[in-house]
Amino acid sequence: MKMTVRSKLIKIGNSRGIRIPQSLLEQVGLSGEVELQVEGDKLIIHPVNQPRQGWQMQFALMAEQGDDRLLDEILLTQWDEEEWVW
Repeated sequence: MKMTVRSKLIKIGNSRGIRIPQSLLEQVGLSGEVELQVEGDKLIIHPVNQPRQGWQMQFALMAEQGDDRLLDEILLTQWDEEEWVW
């Protein structure tokens, strides 16, 4: 859904700020820290991507579906049987 909203820049110390309506923030999932990027004459604002974000939920889903099993069978070598100490 494309939404256009006008807003004014406001002075905040030596910088400028902009008020972003809650409906827009919710639509794009912005909260907390964001990254700003310039592309041509556009200012792009997007959420900070957290490494491994959502992995825990995906691993739990894999376990529920039985997709967390090993794909290869474990092959023991002579070293494993004779030399390895548990």
